[in-house]
Amino acid sequence: MKFEQITINIKLHKEIEKFGFKNLTAIQEKCIPEILNGRDVVGQAETGSGKTLAFCLPILDKIKLYDGLQVLVLTPTRELCIQVTNVFKEYGRSLGVKAMSVYGGVSINPQIKNIIKSHIVVATPGRLLDHINRKTIVFNNIRFLVFDETDKMLEMGFIEDVERIIHYVPRDRQTLMFSATIPENVYRIAKKHLKNFLIFRTKPLVDADKLNQRYYDIYKQNDKFSLLVHLLKNSTSELAIVFCATRKETDIVTKNLKRQNINASAIHGGMTQNKRLESLDRLKRQKIDVLVATDVAARGLDIKNVSHVYNYDVPKTSKDYVHRIGRTARAGKNGDAVTLLTKRDHENFRRVQSDHKLNIEQAKFPEFEKVTFFRGYTGRENNYKRR
Repeated sequence: MKFEQITINIKLHKEIEKFGFKNLTAIQEKCIPEILNGRDVVGQAETGSGKTLAFCLPILDKIKLYDGLQVLVLTPTRELCIQVTNVFKEYGRSLGVKAMSVYGGVSINPQIKNIIKSHIVVATPGRLLDHINRKTIVFNNIRFLVFDETDKMLEMGFIEDVERIIHYVPRDRQTLMFSATIPENVYRIAKKHLKNFLIFRTKPLVDADKLNQRYYDIYKQNDKFSLLVHLLKNSTSELAIVFCATRKETDIVTKNLKRQNINASAIHGGMTQNKRLESLDRLKRQKIDVLVATDVAARGLDIKNVSHVYNYDVPKTSKDYVHRIGRTARAGKNGDAVTLLTKRDHENFRRVQSDHKLNIEQAKFPEFEKVTFFRGYTGRENNYKRR
């Protein structure tokens, strides 16, 4: 189905044309007509499937410029919050629609001023509750309530916050829910708060035939980083994402990669907002070759041209593993998912392998140059602790 076949404001069609989109993705084709018809919708689609436009376009088409705040979108992370807001801004600018982000880690005062002038608020649950408690946001005219990355929001423990927020939103509204998976807790929320809803599921974007999954069983812990450097320098064609388990490990790995002249940038929940935005901006402008990230920070971000995903730390579940490797082998391209396995990772890796749908083969150990990994960092290079 082509975008020109959907009945929306001509200005939106011009914006779509400007961005070069012609055909709707599967989730867009299923959801947009039903949202335009006023139905509550649950859409299951992975990152990069076009789900943001699936709810942004029909919502923008229905905004009334003089009715104040009409749309509330909840997201689990600040990065996704900003990403969704930017889509609303880009497509809604010619319509005169104003959208803003509400998230923690920054001053609340500018947000208080901008809420009054906005038609759309995209928010993380914690900071939104701050505004509710302060009475700095009014939901009287809310006509659309959207949950994005619902499964992740509930995984992160936001269930009580979400229920509290729903309590403040008018019942006479259209509710949309998008999620990478629809486990029982997500379905329960949908059944409780959505009316006569439709569920749409799309096939995975990742082509299993084009995804090469392999692992290296590393005998010496100290060789793990050296092998990563070797693979990044010799086997990685486009952008790579290196997943680490903790914020601290993410920072340390990034600093060490830079010492090896690898253009890397970190992103995790412990960074200041400016630093996180800087990493995302560098990524968007293709100024980096390697993004080192925690699962939480990377979830929901639409990152294109990823040829390799490296599990520097093995995820705890097969579900987390699948989310990670889904970053590559998209849109007909080949991709590699590489797991670096040391003794401390074996227990997690056994959990991952318990999913018999996964085909992860052991790779032959290559010859590589041993490089020094500095574990601690105090701000000056000679204060690193070697490992």
